Amino acid sequence: MISARRRHLVFSLVMSCFMSLLMSAVITLINTGMDMEFPLRWLKAWIVAWAVAFPLISFIAPLSHRVTDRLMNMLGSNDQDTP
Repeated sequence: MISARRRHLVFSLVMSCFMSLLMSAVITLINTGMDMEFPLRWLKAWIVAWAVAFPLISFIAPLSHRVTDRLMNMLGSNDQDTP
């Protein structure tokens, strides 16, 4: 059985990789355009973005879950999913 702590760490790693990869690509493309140097600029931007995203997601994900649960309770939703 996977511990909740390990699951949260893996989730944070995967989510931060995907989000920082996609967001850095879009922002780099918008700001600098597509040319032969785009992949290198994107890689540099992604490394910085991931270095920021991983600790932030590790910290923010539990908070986000709590806020979501409270909002759902306020909206009257009683069907909370259990992972």
